[in-house]
Amino acid sequence: MNLFATLDQAADRFGDRGAVYCGEQQLHTWSQLRQRALRLAASLRRVHAPGRRIAIASENRAEIIELFYAVWAAECVVVPVNFKLHPREMAQILDDCGAAMVFASPKIAAELTPHSPVGVEQIGGPDYDQLFTAPPADAPVTDPSTLAWLFYTSGTTGRSKGAMLSHRSLTAMTVAHLADIDSPDEKCSLLHAAPMSHGSGLYIAPYVLRGARQVVAASGVFDPEEFLDLCAAHPGSSAFLAPTMIQRLVDTGRKAPAALRTIVYGGGPMYVDGLKKAMAAFGPVFAQIYGQGESPMTITGLRRADHELAGDEILGSVGYPRSGVEVAVLGQDGSRAEPGQIGEIVCRGDVVMSGYWNNPAATRDTVRQGWLYTGDMGSFDDRGYLTLHDRSKDVVISGGSNIYPREVEEALLEHPDVAEACVVGAPDPEWGEVVVAFVVGSAAGDVLDAHLLDRIARFKRPKRYLFVDDLPKNSYGKVLKRELRARLG
Repeated sequence: MNLFATLDQAADRFGDRGAVYCGEQQLHTWSQLRQRALRLAASLRRVHAPGRRIAIASENRAEIIELFYAVWAAECVVVPVNFKLHPREMAQILDDCGAAMVFASPKIAAELTPHSPVGVEQIGGPDYDQLFTAPPADAPVTDPSTLAWLFYTSGTTGRSKGAMLSHRSLTAMTVAHLADIDSPDEKCSLLHAAPMSHGSGLYIAPYVLRGARQVVAASGVFDPEEFLDLCAAHPGSSAFLAPTMIQRLVDTGRKAPAALRTIVYGGGPMYVDGLKKAMAAFGPVFAQIYGQGESPMTITGLRRADHELAGDEILGSVGYPRSGVEVAVLGQDGSRAEPGQIGEIVCRGDVVMSGYWNNPAATRDTVRQGWLYTGDMGSFDDRGYLTLHDRSKDVVISGGSNIYPREVEEALLEHPDVAEACVVGAPDPEWGEVVVAFVVGSAAGDVLDAHLLDRIARFKRPKRYLFVDDLPKNSYGKVLKRELRARLG
């Protein structure tokens, strides 16, 4: 099916209920949203053949929702672009995907136009409004294997690649979310706090299907106080947040509004100590997902109920395989690892991408016989919970022993004077690599050494501590380890 069907069904079932909100202001009902999407789709169809790539470069805006559904109704492909990229980087993505056009917010349109290889349509401008004067198009009939979304990776390790997500893939993601993580209804709301170009945008479909209102902050960005105010204003509020965003919520000192229902976290490490503090501040509202752009938001997960009863081992895991997804850990010889043994995490199922756009070599390296090779190292326990250790490229091999940075980081963060920590490997002529810890905090190196001796093996301790004011992160809150390695020389 075409993902437009999720809006079509919502409009049939919940037509006059509020669908899209900017802050606390209702903009459209479900029936109105369907009409706007079909009118815009008709305008797109006049110019663009099915399969053309339509890019969207914008801060979070309510119009993004109608744009997604209009592009799908026109049987074209959504290409959301990270609005925090430099215009030249945006232009690289537009060129890579062969975009037919790009819709951009007023601010980004002004900056992008001199660099863009295609025409830029300003969202909310007079020409944009004119697109809605066309008679509505017919609802599309689309083969599920048809490309729906080009998901450009965040590029923490180099130039980003476009993961090809079909309507089938995103439908599988939608069903798995409703089966495993959250079960909203028409009395619930999805707050778009994280960028809609990535995680928050991917969750539009499951909440639309259930008739849950779509709420976009008036500021267009994540502000912790504004977010909590919107949670209080909208019933049954849920949101997808990166771990760094949750920390900012905790730092407000406010308690959870009664209407806050679910915070789904993912996209980066959520350390046990930080998770416990968040649970103490906001209660049993947290659910975890582990996924990649190549298997959008859907490899493993932890439900709210798992958080309520879990000990540290489960809280430190990434949960159990999601509905419709087969997950395995493979040893170096390619065989399945035993419980407790660390290996590469692989998964397969309808949710997995079709491949990388115009990059067959990368596709062959990543998808083999239907299995997505994630590049992440992990291990199952005997109950089926998966623990994520590190990216395979981030494992530090010192003196022939594998050292997993996350384990060292978790231990460092247990010290009250450590706010953030990131561990990388530095080349060493004797050991091959040695462990180096970048630390945000006031604890001295000898104090941290003593702290770690009570928690991890001696050989895993950092050989050096580098104290910094902050850790470099991309726009989604992931620490940029390549920048830290570059500081080592």
